[in-house]
Amino acid sequence: MTRPVVVLAEELSPATVDALGPDFEIRQSDGTDRPRLFADIADADALMVRSATTVDAEVFGYAKKLKVVARAGVGLDNVDITAATSAGVMVVNAPTSNITSAAELTCAHILGLARRISPAHQSLTAGQWKRSQYTGIELSEKTLGVIGLGRIGGLVAERMAAFGMEILAFDPYVTSARAHQLGAQLVTLDELYAKADVITIHMPKTPETVGMLNAEAFAKMKDSVFLVNVARGGLIDETDLEEALAAGTIGGAAVDVFATEPSTDLPFFTRENVVVTPHLGASTHEAQEKAGVSVARSVRLALDGELVPDAVNVAGGAIDQLVRPGIPLIEKLGRVLTALSSEALTDIETEAAGEIAELNVSALQLAALKGVFTDVVNDPVSYVNAPVLAEQRGISTRLTTTTDVDDYRNALTIRASTSSGQNLSVRGTLTGPKQIQKIVGINGYDLEIALTDHLVVFEYADRPGVVGALGRILGEHQVNIAGMQVSQNTREGRALAVLSVDTALPPGVLETIAAEVDAALAAEVDLEEN
Repeated sequence: MTRPVVVLAEELSPATVDALGPDFEIRQSDGTDRPRLFADIADADALMVRSATTVDAEVFGYAKKLKVVARAGVGLDNVDITAATSAGVMVVNAPTSNITSAAELTCAHILGLARRISPAHQSLTAGQWKRSQYTGIELSEKTLGVIGLGRIGGLVAERMAAFGMEILAFDPYVTSARAHQLGAQLVTLDELYAKADVITIHMPKTPETVGMLNAEAFAKMKDSVFLVNVARGGLIDETDLEEALAAGTIGGAAVDVFATEPSTDLPFFTRENVVVTPHLGASTHEAQEKAGVSVARSVRLALDGELVPDAVNVAGGAIDQLVRPGIPLIEKLGRVLTALSSEALTDIETEAAGEIAELNVSALQLAALKGVFTDVVNDPVSYVNAPVLAEQRGISTRLTTTTDVDDYRNALTIRASTSSGQNLSVRGTLTGPKQIQKIVGINGYDLEIALTDHLVVFEYADRPGVVGALGRILGEHQVNIAGMQVSQNTREGRALAVLSVDTALPPGVLETIAAEVDAALAAEVDLEEN
């Protein structure tokens, strides 16, 4: 059996390769050498990069088998997410790998500014002994303002509280109770500006946050305030920062990230009250190893066909263990629904009913859409591009949940409407200790039959002799029936038969049976893995 190919476009830690395990062919490439990269990824299933490799639409054009791109780190500026999604390629990163390293660098910068370590070092190595010129301040009883009290901001708050600092925080998405746990007090942004002796920012880079620390903000701060940015380049307006430093309206700054990188000659770089570092937030051995191991695990999940919590272009999120068995079930139900329809779909509803309705079941909708499109488009369908395929075809999609279910502990249903107004539905469940996949409803007919690789479905006017005709014709063509369920609609005088057969039907057999029994619906479903 051919092993999936994983291309490492940059040097990754031995622990990363170990985390991938022996099930993959590991191929080393050079992401900065485009012709070599294109050749190496031609038959690759996964591509792992750091920051030096640009992964754009051209890359996806050469990598026809690619299923996942893994960035061993947090930032994704070098990966074209839109192009990846259109190509059906999952993009994963390691969003928590560097939080400790980034928090510790922030604390180091705060201490460095307070004690003027960098200029004192430069002076001494230049042969000067100027003790009195580099008098610093104690942080004890000073006020730290934390803008953004997320994972990194929270770690900084906890650590700097140990230095005896009072912690003020601004974060519209954090509760007062959470802030209290971190030893911080939530305040308005203006109050933080006015009271803080040190301000550190830990916000995402969005249109609203770019340049938020600017001349207007500086005017509200103490003239002695220290500013620290280890989060994202561009959160501090660099022109306004230089002007404020020149005018002495702020006390100093420590900056690790810049609006344009690499940056080596910004005007404030030469100032004694400024410390700059070349984007070192994640540059520790521990953070790099955590990042590599994290994305290696994600690659394994992706190549096993599972949803990945750290995928940035899949809105699945973490999958509860109670929800996970439903993913392959509802994907197959989607394929059954497609087989039942001979027309274009206009609307798809995914419903989760029962105990799991109280959990995050968003992954089930992705799996349902993947199943619906698997057998109707030529390009590979993934959890990534399935929603895109629906949008491109003008199909509305929705996910509904209900705890109200009488007959099963949990039940999953896909409902759809066609362009002519026809309504379709397929319902399934998992039963017993072995979680057997079963179909328990089709188009309003109740039944219960194992969801096997080969199914045949007929709807017809309910009358004697139909079941016999089904068995006779299949027997004539050496097709063995492994199981069968017939469900009646007595009010309308109709019936639905679902047969589980051992093999795919020979050509023409489905049409022969449909003509014999005058079937209003005849469909064959082949779920066998290729």
